Amino acid sequence: MERIEQHASFGGRQEVWKHASAVLGTEARVGVYLPPAALAGVACPVLYWLSGLTCTEQNFITKAGAQQHAAQHGLILVAPDTSPRGEEVANDAAYDLGQGAGFYLNATQAPWAPHYRMEDYVVEELPAVVERWFTTSARRGIFGHSMGGHGALTLALRHPGRYASVSAFSPIVAPSQVPWGQKAFAAYLGDDRTAWAAHDAVALVAGAQERLPLLVDQGEADAFRAAQLKPELLRAACDAAGHPLALNLRPGYDHSYYFIASFIGEHVAHHARALRG
Repeated sequence: MERIEQHASFGGRQEVWKHASAVLGTEARVGVYLPPAALAGVACPVLYWLSGLTCTEQNFITKAGAQQHAAQHGLILVAPDTSPRGEEVANDAAYDLGQGAGFYLNATQAPWAPHYRMEDYVVEELPAVVERWFTTSARRGIFGHSMGGHGALTLALRHPGRYASVSAFSPIVAPSQVPWGQKAFAAYLGDDRTAWAAHDAVALVAGAQERLPLLVDQGEADAFRAAQLKPELLRAACDAAGHPLALNLRPGYDHSYYFIASFIGEHVAHHARALRG
């Protein structure tokens, strides 16, 4: 691990680190916010943030305004990049495939499979690195936005017991049924739709092994809501399965970080209640 940025923030410190990832086969960057409690040597729970299409670790740490809330609640915030990066890593000219669009799964198809293993990275390797380098408790939460909201929901549902809390802003809840997800899944996973269902929150809710409450915020003025996000499908799936869901439809809000910053405090508080018992 090599620290490449640090900034004082709300009594704590916002840092950016880079490290060689054995899982991704390339260098990875990650934002880490250490609250005042962590700087004082207290073991703090870790809250992982997954960003959306085209983002890096920078979008969340510079735009969401989450540091003040993490400082208040004594949570470490960890924000990885959205995909592997580098000249040796497969890419596509479109914004919604390749670098910047990893979709938080392990690709099985060429040319993506060698590096695009974001599920293993987020669930296994990154926590091992964070817990080795920083003073953390054993409690983890996960949240994210858009593609990252999809990642947060599916990783929590696919790995019961791994996370104590989960939430999402404007998530792609049914990627198997919308253009963003269909394009990415066909490329990364091939044409077998049973493989797609294993990374689709709406499909996963029906067989969820634990009833981890889902908190979702969706802007009603989001230009992507009808075609790509379809929050009503998640509501129907949770109703049918009896899975706890708090779905907040926010009038006037769009898909931007202005929306996220407006409600990030509520999400961090939601995670803090679960992570601190």
